[in-house]
Amino acid sequence: MFDGANRRVVSLWFPRLASDRALRVRPVDGPFALTLKQDNTNRIHCLNAVAERQGLYRGMVFSDARAFCPDLQSKPAQPEVDRRFLGSLRRWAVRYCPWVGIEGEDGLVMDITGSAHLAGGEAAMLCDLRQRLGRIGLTVQIGLGDTRGAAWALAHHGEGVAPPGEALAALGPLPVAGLRLEPVIAAALQRLGLRTIAHLAKAPRAPLARRFGPELLMRLDQALGTQPEQISPQAEPPHYAVRMSLPEPIGLEADVMAGTERLLIRLCDKLKQQQTGARVLCLTLRRIDSQAQHVELRLARPLRDPARILPLFARGIGEADAGFGIDQLRLEATQVEVLPSEQMGPAGPDRQDRLADLITRIGARIGLENVQRFLPADSHIPERSVIIAPAAYSKPEPFPANPRPRPLIMFPPEAIPATGPRPPQHFRWRRMRLTTMRATGPERIMPEWWLDDDNWRSGMRDYWRVETTEGRRLWMFYTPQNPGWFVQGVFP
Repeated sequence: MFDGANRRVVSLWFPRLASDRALRVRPVDGPFALTLKQDNTNRIHCLNAVAERQGLYRGMVFSDARAFCPDLQSKPAQPEVDRRFLGSLRRWAVRYCPWVGIEGEDGLVMDITGSAHLAGGEAAMLCDLRQRLGRIGLTVQIGLGDTRGAAWALAHHGEGVAPPGEALAALGPLPVAGLRLEPVIAAALQRLGLRTIAHLAKAPRAPLARRFGPELLMRLDQALGTQPEQISPQAEPPHYAVRMSLPEPIGLEADVMAGTERLLIRLCDKLKQQQTGARVLCLTLRRIDSQAQHVELRLARPLRDPARILPLFARGIGEADAGFGIDQLRLEATQVEVLPSEQMGPAGPDRQDRLADLITRIGARIGLENVQRFLPADSHIPERSVIIAPAAYSKPEPFPANPRPRPLIMFPPEAIPATGPRPPQHFRWRRMRLTTMRATGPERIMPEWWLDDDNWRSGMRDYWRVETTEGRRLWMFYTPQNPGWFVQGVFP
């Protein structure tokens, strides 16, 4: 039994993680490479075993590789997808021990101290690891030792097991690069004749520290176990899902709503503990015929109040097909956001909360992105002084006070027949004959020269507010640099 003294660490290195992942999705025959653009040059990011046997290597310019290997098949690399895949491998490896961390971009480190006997011993655990990873198409090299450094060295430069207390004997024949050193330091040590870890361990420490710094000896001590090194497992992100299995199938809308309410209470308790609120919820209604109905609810703002969320589910649940009955309900918050605790007033939800509920209700019918609001924009050009943004993903902002009124309705400029810098006494607009009764202006607006706008190629504009005897109140402008009159808006 583990007595707290003997530590055992496993290092898993996936030398072709990216290409193995891509080939699991779409296998190919022959040489294969993933490419990545670096410094405007397309280079090889990862290769399969066939391509490596033909002499290709990582970092090689792709055009050179294609010239050297004409039947080379390729596709762009996806580093972000590879990172997520490595994270899923880390979660899978927790089945062997609770202490699993990520080592670089293509490896895992596991502290199996005290847990190896659960898998039948160290040898049985390593064999099971290799078989399971091989079955899913991953190439893996495994190292086991008393320290993280020893396990890493064995996985990358020898693949083996260092018996307890014999790290130096197992690591001695390995090259100094197995100590996780910078390539420059490893090359310098080789030029000095210190090619293996055994040579380095026998060399005087003081000259090495003066020449290469303390990191070299720290890595050596960590590998041999004279200096501790921690393994930091990644914390599992909270999972916001609850489920309810029913002893008898249900089909009435009221029964489904009652079950959803019970799930909401449990889910909102989880959200409250993590100081988060749900933004997107998915209710799964599993029927007795193994079919499932999904009801998605997208909220205009993060929420964790069951009383406010439940009525928003009514429309989706009412449209769901219960079939011969529903025997399981599952509710998951598929998207959450930070929602700190707030002091609640006795009056219940405030105006912003009621507005958010209204946006959610309308968004459930026409799409949440189609509910929009006007927001002020930093521009003196009238048509650019506002922007339109989805109401669910923006906050209302006050418009700055403008001493010069703007029309209620604005439209693209419409030319009218007139001359001179002052508003015409009589003119025709939209087949109407109008007579100017009062004109206020001009307000000169210059174009934004730093933006190329075809509508402002006529130059500066002199805007006038024109009241007509027929009752129309128009917003008109005159272009002195390219004489002409236009109507652009209507006042109420």
